[in-house]
Amino acid sequence: MRVATLMHPADLSSADAPELFLQTVPRTLVHRAAVSEVFVTGIQRIAPEHFRVGAQWPRSHSYYGPVAGRRHDPMLLAESIRQALLLISHEAYDVPIGYHFLSHTVSHDIDPDGALLTGRPAHVLLDVRCDDLKRRGKTVSGYTARVDCSRDGVVVGSGEVTLSCLPPAVYGRVRGERALGATAPVRRALPEAVTPELVGRRCASDVVLGATGIDRVWTLRADQDHPVLFDHPVDHVPGMVLMEAARQAALAVVQDPDGLAVSCEAAFDQYVEFDSACLVTAVAGTDPVTGPRTVDVRFDQAGATVGTCRVKVLAS
Repeated sequence: MRVATLMHPADLSSADAPELFLQTVPRTLVHRAAVSEVFVTGIQRIAPEHFRVGAQWPRSHSYYGPVAGRRHDPMLLAESIRQALLLISHEAYDVPIGYHFLSHTVSHDIDPDGALLTGRPAHVLLDVRCDDLKRRGKTVSGYTARVDCSRDGVVVGSGEVTLSCLPPAVYGRVRGERALGATAPVRRALPEAVTPELVGRRCASDVVLGATGIDRVWTLRADQDHPVLFDHPVDHVPGMVLMEAARQAALAVVQDPDGLAVSCEAAFDQYVEFDSACLVTAVAGTDPVTGPRTVDVRFDQAGATVGTCRVKVLAS
């Protein structure tokens, strides 16, 4: 795939760049096994560190389906940003296939009106600016990306990610015996799922929180056979799974399973492993007079806090 170098105004709409929405990009460039899980559809290079990436959000999806039947799931924005940065890394920065990508901080927010369903899939443009580039030799080893998401020429969301790119040899040394392929995959028994309807889900297989009997505390339920959350084999729990757990915990705490998680700010301090229990603890902030409610979620494993998320939920 060739990265085109084109100049367009900042308020470019999908109608101005139809070539960005003709087809999905090759799945290997966004680290997906299933073509159906690829959301990004094209890339343009505006300046050396400025890119525009097209993405299509389906009207229905096996996991990231409509929220309350009215809006696109905001996690589609999070996943689109993730895929866009992988695409930029491989296509524009020539990071080789086979490198591992680690997200240190991740955030996204969306305008509820910008997520409304219409009679067709949503074509969204991700305006991505990268800075604080780091290199290992000639290869980019990390950067921070700031993203504005527009739909029909209107900015409807944003995001920011700080990530690192590790070559296989370095990643293997970091992960040691836990690296994929080093030993047999760890398979712990899945905890009993909380009632799906409490966390905005219809079936237990889509629930990522296990019951503990303790109020507002759950155990992470990471089903490595799930076709979307674990699209391909990995050696640790992905950030998208942790953000989904934070979203489900927030919905349970505010007791609004149809609530819209309009914002998520996450920080990942350590890998979340499969071989020991990870506790998920949620604390709700003071009820606002208007606007979304804030829920802080903490992930603890082996006696240490390994990650945190702050989720904002707009009432259904």
